[in-house]
Amino acid sequence: MPRSRQLRTVNRILGTQPRLGPFPADQIIPWAAILLISYMVVKEGLQASWLVTGIVAAWAVATWWVVSSNKSFLGKFVGTPRVTRGYKPFISFTNPPSPERKKRLKNRNEKKARNLS
Repeated sequence: MPRSRQLRTVNRILGTQPRLGPFPADQIIPWAAILLISYMVVKEGLQASWLVTGIVAAWAVATWWVVSSNKSFLGKFVGTPRVTRGYKPFISFTNPPSPERKKRLKNRNEKKARNLS
């Protein structure tokens, strides 16, 4: 009697998002830029304390993480496009068709509409 063979997962990391510890790898470069800009604006520009600089940087990093997340929080609010099929001839604004061509296009569209009904 043949034995049913099941595949065994060798590497559970395959197919997952790359990470550096608990942080997604695609966020590291934007976070570094946010930290640098926060330091330059808040600490150097406004002469604020390290506490205020850290709070502003943490707020900016958290905001970026929430807004740019692919599959979590805001990622699920991306609407799916509504695709419909239509039959409308292309009419150029710079080179309009001749009256004879307009008549042929109108007849062709009427035939398509009758076939779809």
